[in-house]
Amino acid sequence: MRLEWIDDILAVLDNGSLARAAEKRLLTQSAFTRRVRLIEDSIGTELFDRRRKPVTVMAGVEALAPELRDLSLRLRKMHYRLKTSSSQTNGKMSIACQHAITTTVSPWIVRAMAQYDDMSVRVRSGNQDECMVQLLSGEVDFAVMYTVPGDQTAVFEKAFETRQIGSDMLVPVCAPSLEEIASSPQIPVIGYPGGVFLGQVFDRMIAPRFRADITIVAKAETALTLAAYEFALGGLGVAWLPRSLVAGALAHETLVSLEASLPMQALEIRAFRLRDGQDTQTDSIWHNILTDIVLPANLKRFPDAFSGHVQTVERTV
Repeated sequence: MRLEWIDDILAVLDNGSLARAAEKRLLTQSAFTRRVRLIEDSIGTELFDRRRKPVTVMAGVEALAPELRDLSLRLRKMHYRLKTSSSQTNGKMSIACQHAITTTVSPWIVRAMAQYDDMSVRVRSGNQDECMVQLLSGEVDFAVMYTVPGDQTAVFEKAFETRQIGSDMLVPVCAPSLEEIASSPQIPVIGYPGGVFLGQVFDRMIAPRFRADITIVAKAETALTLAAYEFALGGLGVAWLPRSLVAGALAHETLVSLEASLPMQALEIRAFRLRDGQDTQTDSIWHNILTDIVLPANLKRFPDAFSGHVQTVERTV
């Protein structure tokens, strides 16, 4: 059973049709349909119910979904370990960061890690769920993400070892032309989807603290903090953004803070790694580098010493 076949089956399960699954797998529908036929021919049985529209997986295959997901994860982890088994000190490290952290914090982490001789660092960017999947599958050595203070569950702590490496604040900002909007009964808001971390923070921690006489008017929604930042600069509405991201704009007064009138939320910047299966190199960096890293209070200026050590930066929406 090939990993890509498992992922194809799971794509149909997760997206509900061959067409949406093909889009998720970055294939045309005809190419994906041919691959589905190949999977069935190779296994020797029908996996997809073509009597239903849209086509979906057979009930028996759907019942195997937990095992397929587990197998996919284990195969990815094995692929990563085989890829890196030739040397525990191969000089390459991978980290996954939430989008805003990729922009503001990762340069300082990379600079600290690059103190190791011949070390190159690959930085991957995604939302919190994507970062966790990359960490669980072994695609990255560490993940660096925002958390809400005191918001970790026992299951979370059992699976991961975490270390706080900094702090931030989610603050309401807007263009100077909208500064008076804070005293208005209607607040135009640039929001985040409920399925992403900052959307959950807004829904759970910020929205309930608005005054009872305030109405939130959604003007735009995006999962990317950099897009929300640009929307705020353009005067579209109020956006809740990490202070580290908007420090320069606040200093140059292209954005203004409304934190005196509207609620804000403290955030922790935490590094994560799996509790099991660490090699000598990652363990050394965890204990000797991430322990001592010091993030500046103002992240307006980025270090230039790390640029030659970064292998690639990937951004996923």
